[in-house]
Amino acid sequence: MQQMKFVTADEAVSHIPSHCHIHLSSVASVPHCLIEALCRRADAGDVTDLHFHHFHTEGPAPYSKPEYEGIMFDQGFFVGPNVRAEVNAGYADYLPVHLSETPFLYRSGAIELGAALVNVSMPDSEGRVSLGTSVDCSPAAIQCARLVIGVVNPNVPFSYGELIPLSAFDYLVRDDHPLDTAGFVEPSPVEMEIGRHCAELVEDGACLQMGIGSLPNALSSQLDGHKNLGLHTEMFADGLLRLIKKGVINGAAKNIDNGKVTASFLLGSQDVYSFIDHNPVVQMRDIAYVNDVRVIASNRKATAINSAIEVDLTGQICADSIGTRIFSGTGGQLDFVRGATLSEGGKSITAFASRTRKGASKIVPAIHPGGGIVTPRADAHWIVTEYGSVNLYGKSLQERARLLISIAHPEDREALDRAAFERFGPHFHCIF
Repeated sequence: MQQMKFVTADEAVSHIPSHCHIHLSSVASVPHCLIEALCRRADAGDVTDLHFHHFHTEGPAPYSKPEYEGIMFDQGFFVGPNVRAEVNAGYADYLPVHLSETPFLYRSGAIELGAALVNVSMPDSEGRVSLGTSVDCSPAAIQCARLVIGVVNPNVPFSYGELIPLSAFDYLVRDDHPLDTAGFVEPSPVEMEIGRHCAELVEDGACLQMGIGSLPNALSSQLDGHKNLGLHTEMFADGLLRLIKKGVINGAAKNIDNGKVTASFLLGSQDVYSFIDHNPVVQMRDIAYVNDVRVIASNRKATAINSAIEVDLTGQICADSIGTRIFSGTGGQLDFVRGATLSEGGKSITAFASRTRKGASKIVPAIHPGGGIVTPRADAHWIVTEYGSVNLYGKSLQERARLLISIAHPEDREALDRAAFERFGPHFHCIF
């Protein structure tokens, strides 16, 4: 095995030039020690004009803060809570892109990457390290960046799928900080009802994609009676881990990666991270593979379950913003919507509560001005709320409006009916 030569975080980042685009490994596996070292350089006036690219990140994000304006500028591919206020205030920015295409941004030169900063596991006997819980687009970043710095952290699990030789790194840094974790979020009664409707649409042998949070947890809790489910998803957490351990998710019906759990990044409890460590059942793969529409469609009964901020009466799905206010990002929603649609026996499901926490209807006459259409109406199929499920595929605009109104909150249906009548004229009629 190649002998590892370590330097301090400050020494490693001293080689990053000003006017540089920097990739960060993301989600639970952010190289915080290198970010802190860059902040020390910035505070000393030793560097300027750094641009950061990443998926959503957990923990502090000083590169987005007003005090570093002109020195550091965040241009993430997805907006998490730690940068949301700064993005909407203009101190940071959002780069819209389907997650499947993020590696191509680097490989094509659309983003000329000066440095890649990634957390990695301890090496194996062959001198290879794992990207652990966050593979995302880091393989492309490592391949394309002029400078590659790896943070070797014993808390990063050794996951199979994409292994990197130590020779790929220009500098290595030691760090032993724990990875960021997220606790199990208990579903609400409304979410449990949504989960029940979704579970009714999931067939035995289906290959699932879903995210994390209380709504996916609600669905996971109602799949105990299913058989031979597969998992090919961007990410998973504790709710799905429970089904894996029970054998409900076993991958036995998958056409590709048979018997394997396939994902690209994780955020959950330490139990999730421990589960993937040296576990050949789990394949943590490049996002270009996981989110490839053709790969997704290769598994029969691919079932994609995503959420929405708003859905209009024609089926347009807004999932990244509240009006002009960026909330998250395009993510991989359309990747999986289209992959599931092309899969033999597949289903694309969009599930959400009929109302916001403030009591506003999420089924709306029109998307609020500035809202982003993440899934076009031509791609919208199953829509689920706590009041039921409807399939928009093969339905006209007026038929879609009737169906969507039928699963809106009962107190919002009359107003939505009036809006539909105004839009479509006297030939539109909705009966409850």
